[in-house]
Amino acid sequence: MEHFGVLIRARTIAEAWEKAVVKCWRYGAETQTEYGEMSKEILGLMVIVEEPFGEPRIHRGDIHVAIKDSLRRYVEEVLEGSLDWAVKEGKIHYTYHERLFNYPPKGIDQIAYIIEKLSKAGFSRRAQAVTWIPERDMWVDSPPCLQRVWCTIRDGKLIMHTSWRSRDIFRAMHMNMLAMTELQKRIADKLGVEVGAYLDFSNSAHIYEKIYGDVERFINVLERRRIEERT
Repeated sequence: MEHFGVLIRARTIAEAWEKAVVKCWRYGAETQTEYGEMSKEILGLMVIVEEPFGEPRIHRGDIHVAIKDSLRRYVEEVLEGSLDWAVKEGKIHYTYHERLFNYPPKGIDQIAYIIEKLSKAGFSRRAQAVTWIPERDMWVDSPPCLQRVWCTIRDGKLIMHTSWRSRDIFRAMHMNMLAMTELQKRIADKLGVEVGAYLDFSNSAHIYEKIYGDVERFINVLERRRIEERT
């Protein structure tokens, strides 16, 4: 039953992502998806990154991060709201920036709330932000994967937890973690504290059937590198 309740602990984001991909590939259960294809799936994947800004942050094997400016554009989308205009014009359903910094319909800045709450009581357990809007998200084809961000301060460091209902481990998780920890650093800087551990939980962590070939090549490259390092 290695596809239920899996815990991964790593020093860096790059290490954490690699371990998550390998674990899901080797032990994920074959499950049907709502898109009509199969996937390898872990139900309940907890990833603990002890040093979110330890190097290497970026894994050299992530072909999606390697695409020119893709990481920069994604971080700007999450932190700066570079695509919020597309939500207003009905071209896309949501952005994480819109849901976190301008939660509809009243435009609540939940990140500002987290900062204010922790500035008054760093030990608070109430400093959180949510993305789900039932009346908007229950019946659409692509609702938000990120559900909740929770923060607190312990020993002078900002701890961040994120919860994801569904996660494409190979194509999305790495950039998700990079962007979320940039948000973690932004909050920590506002509060004048250090960045602490980052905890990342996925209800369904999966690899889609259509990219099995890409993942298999990725695993093969990892294995070749390990052999080269031992010789």
